[in-house]
Amino acid sequence: MKKHKILVANRGEIALRIMQACLNLGHDFVAVYTEEDKESLHCRFAQEKGGEKSLFKISSYQDANEILAVADYSQATAIHPGYGFFAEDYRFARRVVTRSKPLIFIGPNWKIIKELGDKIQTKRLARKLDVPTVPGSDRPIYDELEAEELARDLFIFQKEQGIEHPVILIKASAGGGGMGIEEVGDMDRFRSVLRRLRNYAQRQFGNDGVLIEQRVFDFNHLEVQIVADRHGQVVHFGTRNCTIQSTGRQKRIEVAPGFYPKTINYAFDAQKVLQDIVKYSLRIAREVKYDNVGTWEWIVSPTGQPFLMEVNTRIQVENGVSAIISRVKGQEVNLIEEQIRLGLGEKLNYSQKDISFQGVGIEYRIIAESPEENFTPWVGTITRFSYPNYPWLQVFSHVPQDKPYEIPTDFDPNLALAIVWGKDLEEAKRHGLKFLEEVVLEGENKKGEKLKSNLNFLKAKTSEILVF
Repeated sequence: MKKHKILVANRGEIALRIMQACLNLGHDFVAVYTEEDKESLHCRFAQEKGGEKSLFKISSYQDANEILAVADYSQATAIHPGYGFFAEDYRFARRVVTRSKPLIFIGPNWKIIKELGDKIQTKRLARKLDVPTVPGSDRPIYDELEAEELARDLFIFQKEQGIEHPVILIKASAGGGGMGIEEVGDMDRFRSVLRRLRNYAQRQFGNDGVLIEQRVFDFNHLEVQIVADRHGQVVHFGTRNCTIQSTGRQKRIEVAPGFYPKTINYAFDAQKVLQDIVKYSLRIAREVKYDNVGTWEWIVSPTGQPFLMEVNTRIQVENGVSAIISRVKGQEVNLIEEQIRLGLGEKLNYSQKDISFQGVGIEYRIIAESPEENFTPWVGTITRFSYPNYPWLQVFSHVPQDKPYEIPTDFDPNLALAIVWGKDLEEAKRHGLKFLEEVVLEGENKKGEKLKSNLNFLKAKTSEILVF
């Protein structure tokens, strides 16, 4: 395998994990940081493991010109975007590989990122392949009579499913980030909301097209971890359940596998649902010739109906919880290392029959926030941070344990990821609670007020893991 120098275009714990993966694989790395992040452990790690020429200051993680300038200056041969920032930006990925000094983009082909990043296109593709999606439109609707007819059909469909109070969503097709979405519970109100939303969409996005979808209540959020190479091989590393979230639909606890019918009774055949979403995810991955790591996100209704929500064409925060229960030919697996290997053009060198699963993994996202106050971020300085060491525990954090750390206000106040393993669900939950009880996390803000975190929220929610 040719030795590469990989520029890590990200920060915090994911930057640390990518750099460690590079070292494990025998590659060099280059890291970047901003002024706000100068005390982050990813900066210390880069200097200690790679030397002074392995760390460069930039003004923003979202400045493509700066990142590519660092790549050229340091003679990097590849770029790993991590997650967030440029990870799912097909324009950046395209620029990386087509510029006059081309680099390798550690991720899927930019054309795949573009295709699957379009939710309408993904929905259309899924339906062509008989993959279930949320009932509703798969293209923008501009005609009010057509919108009304579809809305009426969706209300009837929900009534036939036994839903007492049906609800549909009207979405601005050009919107994003939760903007331009309204819920409607009857046809009389539908007409007025449709006109108002179309006017809003035209003003905000220059496009008054709308999508009409069924609103699915009380669903579970499941994921399928796909891994593929650039030689046509595609496998999966199981399922995850990411249902425990903040009020803003931000994940807080992830669990692998996605359901646990061994000890939990579900109102449907949970094992079949897991098998089905894996089958459907692989079907799409093979159709588009997917060629790196990716996550297929699903919602599952209380009656066990799965609907494809979207595809994330990148490594996810929760990759480690899938890895902790997975074995390849009996050996532990690191999905970030796999992503790098495959991104550099190597073959998988194993098939689905070589992958096995053992036990249950739980990932906790430890965040400086106040769940009691609508998960409001807490700003201040961490004065003490420590955690235990157990063979069933992995902790990833950019927060120093040997000196105070001021939480940067430019980013989400994520402090650490903790992944615990157990031979079954009950043991995994016991390990999770033991870890959460033994974490030491203290700090104060400029007013002298004590640090607020979600540790108690995570403890309370542990008993609800995988219950539907």
